[in-house]
Amino acid sequence: MPNSPDQEKRINAIRFLAVDAVQKANSGHPGLPLGAAAMAYALWTRHLRYDPADPHWFDRDRFILSAGHGSMLLYALLYLTGYDVTLDDLKAFRQFESKTPGHPEVNHTPGVEATTGPLGQGISNAVGFAIAEAHLAATYNGEQRIVDHQTYVIASDGDLMEGVSGESASLAGHLELGKLIVLYDDNHVSLAGPTSVTFTEDIAKRYEAYGWHTQTIEIEHGNDVDAIDRAIAAAKNETSRPSIVLVRTHIGFGSPRQDTYQAHGEPLGPDNVAKTKASLGWPLEPAFYVPDDVLGWWREQGKRGAELRGGWNETYAAWTRANPGLARELDRMRAGRLPDDLPWPSFNAENGAVATRDAGGTVMNAIAKALPELVGGSADLDPSTKTYLKGLGDFEPGTYAGRNIHFGVREHAMAAIANGIALHGPLLPFTATFFNFLDYMKPAVRLAALSRLRVIEIYTHDSIFLGEDGPTHQPVEQLATLRATPNIAVIRPADAVETGEAWKCAVASEGEPVALILTRQKVPFLGTREAPVWRGAYVLRDPDGGGLPDLILIATGSEVALAVEAAERLAKDGTTVRVVSMPCWEYFEAQDEGYRDSVLPPSVRARVSIEAGATFGWERWIGDRGVAIGVDRYGASAPAAAIAKAFGFTAEGVAEVASGLLAKA
Repeated sequence: MPNSPDQEKRINAIRFLAVDAVQKANSGHPGLPLGAAAMAYALWTRHLRYDPADPHWFDRDRFILSAGHGSMLLYALLYLTGYDVTLDDLKAFRQFESKTPGHPEVNHTPGVEATTGPLGQGISNAVGFAIAEAHLAATYNGEQRIVDHQTYVIASDGDLMEGVSGESASLAGHLELGKLIVLYDDNHVSLAGPTSVTFTEDIAKRYEAYGWHTQTIEIEHGNDVDAIDRAIAAAKNETSRPSIVLVRTHIGFGSPRQDTYQAHGEPLGPDNVAKTKASLGWPLEPAFYVPDDVLGWWREQGKRGAELRGGWNETYAAWTRANPGLARELDRMRAGRLPDDLPWPSFNAENGAVATRDAGGTVMNAIAKALPELVGGSADLDPSTKTYLKGLGDFEPGTYAGRNIHFGVREHAMAAIANGIALHGPLLPFTATFFNFLDYMKPAVRLAALSRLRVIEIYTHDSIFLGEDGPTHQPVEQLATLRATPNIAVIRPADAVETGEAWKCAVASEGEPVALILTRQKVPFLGTREAPVWRGAYVLRDPDGGGLPDLILIATGSEVALAVEAAERLAKDGTTVRVVSMPCWEYFEAQDEGYRDSVLPPSVRARVSIEAGATFGWERWIGDRGVAIGVDRYGASAPAAAIAKAFGFTAEGVAEVASGLLAKA
């Protein structure tokens, strides 16, 4: 049955708010909103549970526009249903500091659940949303179901082409995430041309092979609200598999550019806007027109959420009375508060030399039981990264209360899924892999930083000293890469004590992800001390007698012990040396000038940095007269001791460089 005239008017309101906004900005993507408006209408008016008056209602359904280039589709829906997005906001589309940026940004526009710019990220985030829902439901639901919602996605051809979505879809199928539903805008057109030139596989069969429930809506029904409604209802009834609905649509529907790539990534142009409005029976003027009856109808749809939320509030109140202990725990998590007294382990000389990856595993397992929000896993590397939470179960079908997520060898999906878990809240996800494999994760890590997500990223095997695996596995540029990324704290602890302090910083972080960079090899215990990692850098060793030193050695991670050894060697020759441990540049930069100068006195210009990674950026701390000892080439396959000698990471080598610097002073 075709859509009714009233339905077409309501759908056209979405279409032409988008078209007019793109045209006014002279920038954007009108094709997707024109083609996908009917599926969005069916979802938002017949299935999606939301409340514009409370965008963060805990048990709302989550909607992720993975095809973020079609952002005006979402912004139009937010305005029409009554979120805090005005017509003026739509008119300011893609303008500086507006609520309607070119791609949706979480925490920037009310109702946006995820920052979905690069394709493939949103659909992968959605797997994390579904994991979070399943885990929370298994952990906290009782007679009253306080966690019971769907995760919906609108995805594009580009989303399904990007490899990260394949990784995520494979895991989602394995995990049987039945509350994940993807609407695929199957319009056969990408930005540069028809998809037939690159993308001809059978998508339905591919997703069936992943373990998904699949449905196809053919082209004659791509704008049929009832057909789309039935498909979504069938997907909701399939509870043991994630679902994808292939909705065959016309990109740029109704415009002279329909079914062409020109409708994808540029405004239609004034003439074509007029022709499109005429084609679909919409008034040519004014721009941003929405009839009063249409806007009133849409606002009533938005108000339905208040009743849904009110019913859930009653359910939550009953659950709280029945489960006071769980309620206190969940309320604490939702408020973003840590438990009052986490059982942090202590380390001392009796522990001996310990790899910081091992120390990290000890810390995680000491606090995990008291920190139920901590969930996550590694990319098939638990035995090496030491990140398995012992006794806390695996997140698998039938055991969704388990807190160890086995991501498989899927680093990119792991990072994107962790972002989704963090976005869903109130869980604290962690990921783990070898540091060199940051390359696989970088797009999602960047979005975690951009979105200021509370994610802990654990990277082990942090330098050339992992040895025989050779340069393919030895990270040299990764520290510089992460440090160049805004809004992420990069912590490379020197020993077990600093590792414990680094974990304190990680769990307490509120506005940025934290990367913990840990060793494979054992490192010496550097003494019982306060180790204020939260300050970023501190004086570990000063010469006897006080006063300003002749030289400052600054090091991170495993090289801090080397700096101490070199300082002792230099002291025998009468050189006074301060050793500074600098586990986190970002934290140190955040300190006031007085503290920074107390650690690195400006008058002491003889400074040497020691780090088994690229020297890029160290001039910030050593100045124009300092020397950076590092690795500005790829590593080598050899035992760690042989590599250390060949690359100059010995006490003798550091002392020689330092003596040469002082001789020039």
